[in-house]
Amino acid sequence: MLKFIVKLHPEIIIKSKSVRKRFTSILERNVKMILRKFDEKVAVKNNWDNITITTQLSDEQTRLTFIDELKRVPGIEQVVEVKEVIFDTLDDIYQHALGLVAPVIAGKTFCVRIKRQGTHDFTSTEAERYVGGGLNQNVEGASVKLTRPDVTVKIEIKDNRAYLLTEIHRGLGGFPLPTQEDVLSLISGGFDSGVATYHMMRKGARTHFLFFNLGGAAHEIGVKQVSYFLWKQFSSTHRVKFIAVDFEPVVAEILENIDSGEMGVVLKRMMMRAGSKIAERLNIPALVTGESIGQVSSQTLANLSVIDRVTETLILRPLIHLDKQEIISTARQIGTIEMAEAMPEYCGVISKKPNVKTRIGKVQAEEEKFDFDVLNTVVDNARIMDIREIEEATKEEVKEAESVSELPQGAVVLDIRSPEEEDDSPLEIEGFEVKHLPFFRLATQFGDLPQDKEYFLYCKKGVMSQLQTLILHEKGYLNVRVYKPSK
Repeated sequence: MLKFIVKLHPEIIIKSKSVRKRFTSILERNVKMILRKFDEKVAVKNNWDNITITTQLSDEQTRLTFIDELKRVPGIEQVVEVKEVIFDTLDDIYQHALGLVAPVIAGKTFCVRIKRQGTHDFTSTEAERYVGGGLNQNVEGASVKLTRPDVTVKIEIKDNRAYLLTEIHRGLGGFPLPTQEDVLSLISGGFDSGVATYHMMRKGARTHFLFFNLGGAAHEIGVKQVSYFLWKQFSSTHRVKFIAVDFEPVVAEILENIDSGEMGVVLKRMMMRAGSKIAERLNIPALVTGESIGQVSSQTLANLSVIDRVTETLILRPLIHLDKQEIISTARQIGTIEMAEAMPEYCGVISKKPNVKTRIGKVQAEEEKFDFDVLNTVVDNARIMDIREIEEATKEEVKEAESVSELPQGAVVLDIRSPEEEDDSPLEIEGFEVKHLPFFRLATQFGDLPQDKEYFLYCKKGVMSQLQTLILHEKGYLNVRVYKPSK
């Protein structure tokens, strides 16, 4: 038999009686839901100040599985492995402690710490002295040291039961799901949006995923992988939605009509407009972003203020005060770092000389050039799915498209960089034809090119060309590869 005590996050304990009762009931239900996938007969009991878990299974794999699952449940501060003892005298407690901890404290310094609830004929201090004295006398090489010992023997006594704490594991903390209202997280697959999503889940908000696709099918597969992982790890007790919006037409409209210095802020405002419409459709009261003050040009206080004015929907920014290294450290801790590192950034989306202190009047004037029918269309065409339905899709791997550094005879190079980038640094390759076709026009114009030729896509980092090649392959254009000139 295995037994665990789940300790509540401190902020739950200080809530009013009614709120605390609701939170602990929700947590109890979540724990049952998760653990009964591994043991249908697991006993989960809400004891007001903690939750006890008992399973008749005793194998090591069950123990490790239970610990791993419980450590990722929002609302749990500690997962404590315990041995439960029914006692009549202090000596009963001591005898059980001796058998359990003797191998652990042999040759080491130790102390005994006891917490007690109920009516007894001894105090907590007297119990510590009795158990500690017996261990000191009967375990070879063990010696009592009250400050900074090698081992602390922890025992909790409640009425006629003693719980000998064998190991303590740190939990996720936070509030149980869903004790807060739903939120819609703008997920891009990078470090920031993944960590922001995690923080909202930890805070007890059922967090849905909103993906603005800027990089085609390959990008969507990658973001689905990140989203599914976060949901599975930290909020699988509740259904959530994954919403995908094809934002490439919006990006194309911005690149062609908006002043370069305002592109970043206008793009964010378009995302907030779209996000607010989708949130309203789903009856979700708040958006979540991974923005942090000063991290990029659109995240200065002045620009964030301009972005916020585009909608009345609440915008939450849980990372607003964190620096990049703190965010990356959290990504490493929660397991998203490798996926975030592999997620590409998209050349041509952000202007070279962005305005870091834009004015609302200037942005509104620029947006008058924007065709809002484009935005309305992509929102109307948003694809909404239950995240559980994409489990198989998240397991897919994006195969790398073939790339070359030496061009074959007769090859045509398509420079897919933005017009601004191409103007600043025109691509010329002696002996080969070079055409400029921005990445945001590939989907609609590649089919107009002569299909009896081989095409090699080029962009500065080679990332966008890789993704666009994969997308063209999916559409049946197999005469496309990536051009990566040797340095």
